[in-house]
Parts: sequence; structure tokens; C-alpha cells
Amino acid sequence: MTGATIQKSKQALPPRRYPTRTCVVCRTERQKRELVRVVRAPDGSVALDRTGKAAGRGAYLCADGSCWSSALKKKSIERALSVALPAELREELERGAAALSAGGGNTHGS
Repeated sequence: MTGATIQKSKQALPPRRYPTRTCVVCRTERQKRELVRVVRAPDGSVALDRTGKAAGRGAYLCADGSCWSSALKKKSIERALSVALPAELREELERGAAALSAGGGNTHGS
């Protein structure tokens, strides 16, 4: 190894940067993995994107469920995606919000 190579290996690596996104309801900026993505696919269908990698326009909600019922009341997702939510997705979000709120999922006051 040369002297320059040894010098570089001793330097500390910069801290890892994670992608951040903003919840469409509470406007809290969090790491992407802490949010749930709702995606409008190019064909116009709307669904939950559990992988976070599906093609299309995305809107993010807090994964702890604290914002899900508010998103449905305020129509935040519909506004962000410029499309009406299908009944199946609306029911899934309602069930998820009810299940998480029963377990005390609200981590911030919105």
C-alpha cells in the first residue's frame, strides 16, 4: 500500500444519509422507511406501496398510523395524488388506523 492509500483508509467515513419524505397530513419530515407510501400508478390505479419502489406518484403517511384517519377526513391523499381513493384502499386505511389507535399508535400530536 502506498502512503496516500493508508491516509485515506484512516479517515472517518461521513455519516450515512437516508432519504427523507414528508407526511401529507402532519407535515413531519421522517426517514422514508418510517413512512407508508400510497402510490398512483401510471395506469391510474391507487394502492399501498409496501416496498416504496413502485412506479408512479407517491404520497406518504406516518407508518405508526397516527395520521391515517386524519388523511381520510381531510382528503390529504386524494389531494396529493389528484385522484379519488378506491373503496378498498379507504377501508384498508380505516382498519389500519383503528387497529393502531387501539394499540396506542399515536406518537405525535396531530
